[in-house]
Amino acid sequence: MPMRVGLQDLLAAEGYRVLTARDGEEGLARAVEQKPDLILLDIMLPKLDGFAVCEELRRAANPVPILMLTAKGYVEDRVTGLNVGADDYLVKPFSTEELLARIRALLRRFDRRQKPPTTLALGPVRIDLVKQTAARGKKSIYLTAKEFAMLRLMAESPGEPVSREQFLDIVWGYAAFPTTRTVDNHIASLRGKIEADANDPRWIRTVHSVGYKLDITKA
Repeated sequence: MPMRVGLQDLLAAEGYRVLTARDGEEGLARAVEQKPDLILLDIMLPKLDGFAVCEELRRAANPVPILMLTAKGYVEDRVTGLNVGADDYLVKPFSTEELLARIRALLRRFDRRQKPPTTLALGPVRIDLVKQTAARGKKSIYLTAKEFAMLRLMAESPGEPVSREQFLDIVWGYAAFPTTRTVDNHIASLRGKIEADANDPRWIRTVHSVGYKLDITKA
């Protein structure tokens, strides 16, 4: 049974309305006409491969979340997919549980993108994520572009953990080849600037073995 049919049955059973396409040209046309909430995109497609489909959608400023599926596990393919605008990448074979989890996560992320937070109030610290300014009282705080991007990503899902891999993917991009230690270093820098006590953080909390979350329940 073709993977396309198997995925259609799986997702329909989960309550999703599913559209399918047999090749890249048909998939691109259906994506433009039907405006789906999410696209599962195989790289190895006839007529127009997944990279080209993704690139065309992004060139047209289509923000639909795209999860790329491929049997290729090479780093350069993952980098290419992310560089042309894919939001996530899943290498075959994969479990149905992981696929469904990735789909739910992307849909949540996309939903939050529609109403992104613009400001944060963390105790005496006020942060404007649009103007990229920060201050404690009347004293300005200098944050780098990466630090603002990390705060924005955590603010899109307050209270939910953001993995180090998500930070690397979204804030840095895999093409930059950073390491998870880069994330830890930037979090340490952020805490030093906005926390009253960086060794006992109140706002940016560590989630063991996962990453970090923004705890604004105390704001």
